[in-house]
Amino acid sequence: MREQYDLIAIGGGSGGLSAAERAAQYGARCAVIEKGLIGGTCVNAGCVPKKVMWYASDMAYALKNAPDYGFELSINGFNWHKLVKARQGYIGGINNWYHTYLKENKIGEITGSASFIDANTLDVNGETYSAKHIVIAPGSTPVIPGSPGGDIGMTSDGFFALEEQPKRVAIAGSGYVAVELAGVLNALGSEVTLLVRGHYVLSHFDVMLREILMKELLSVGINVITNTTVESVTKTVTNDIHLSCNNNRHYDGFDSLLWAIGRKPNIEELNLEAAGVELTENGAIKVDEYQNTNVPGVYALGDVTSKVPLTPVAIAAGRRLADRLFTGQTRRHLDYENIPTVIFSHPPVGTVGLSEDGARKKYGSEAVKVYQTEFTPMAYAFTRHQPKTAMKLVTVGKEEKIVGCHIIGTGADEMLQGYAVAIKMGATKADFDNTVSIHPTSAEELVTMR
Repeated sequence: MREQYDLIAIGGGSGGLSAAERAAQYGARCAVIEKGLIGGTCVNAGCVPKKVMWYASDMAYALKNAPDYGFELSINGFNWHKLVKARQGYIGGINNWYHTYLKENKIGEITGSASFIDANTLDVNGETYSAKHIVIAPGSTPVIPGSPGGDIGMTSDGFFALEEQPKRVAIAGSGYVAVELAGVLNALGSEVTLLVRGHYVLSHFDVMLREILMKELLSVGINVITNTTVESVTKTVTNDIHLSCNNNRHYDGFDSLLWAIGRKPNIEELNLEAAGVELTENGAIKVDEYQNTNVPGVYALGDVTSKVPLTPVAIAAGRRLADRLFTGQTRRHLDYENIPTVIFSHPPVGTVGLSEDGARKKYGSEAVKVYQTEFTPMAYAFTRHQPKTAMKLVTVGKEEKIVGCHIIGTGADEMLQGYAVAIKMGATKADFDNTVSIHPTSAEELVTMR
């Protein structure tokens, strides 16, 4: 028997849930198909557990700095198992809330893997479901390289399944996940080696951010090895992990290896050929600015597309898609320019808009003017470890419209949101200058730079 809906979302993560939730608010009959835990990567093996671990590591840094503020402390160790148990209990509460929320809003929850029969029909565990609108949002999965012994390493999914803390861990990668988990593990007491393929971490970000973060990673004792690619992995007779790298270099003595080299769209089981959905050259689902695929009535959003792979982006795109489909807002869609993002490294990084190099390529060097500052925040003025804060505003034209804002330092994650609003509204350097600063804060530097 075929069950009919107005909208079906493939994927119970941020994007699919947001599209179905908003559509249901407009009276549409909706369902969500999810084969794993409800909430998707963000809730179960991404943003949420990552931020819990970041809070723990941030607390570890605070404890190290406390004696410089006059506190006499005795730290009797760190209980990884206790932290993980509390973290998973918190996540379990979110999972349960989602189940209840979907039921209360009369959104069908279908457990299993979806496979297209045709453009409007899906098979799930032998049952058939159809809808006028099908939203593909199954997210992505971490990549494990095909090199010899690659399966010896774990991904971020494996990291969040760890019941014991690694003592000596190698992390291969240079992006968000690599620097975030390197910082967490180091702060909590693991020996961390970060293997970076290029010259810097965060290679696609503004040069100021990547240079200062590299210095901070090294200053806290993380061993950063650049221009390095792991070619094969083996285990020794003592069960240690041995890495063979390019240029005949070898590293060993690790009890854990973590791959953080990228993610790939979860499309293998979807049978997209049956629906005729086209892919991009890199294997993502091809969509336009309205999240339309090439097939009428089939849409895609979130990590499965070639758009910005961030949870808030998937949420925003899903809600706007539902607005367009069920309220007649024919031009409603997400603007992908000036999307703010934060890397929860130590210290955190916040960025929105164009990098300095990106602005010069787009507008020409003569049109670009940059304002930049670097300082030690007051919080660390007399502590032994003094992480830097640095900020950069990238402006263009005579009006000095701000097209990029980049921050690294304590509080960057919280201060960026408000500045992102201003930049999205078209703020100029003069607008920032005319704003009274809040003193003493690090954030005030963004409105006092000369």
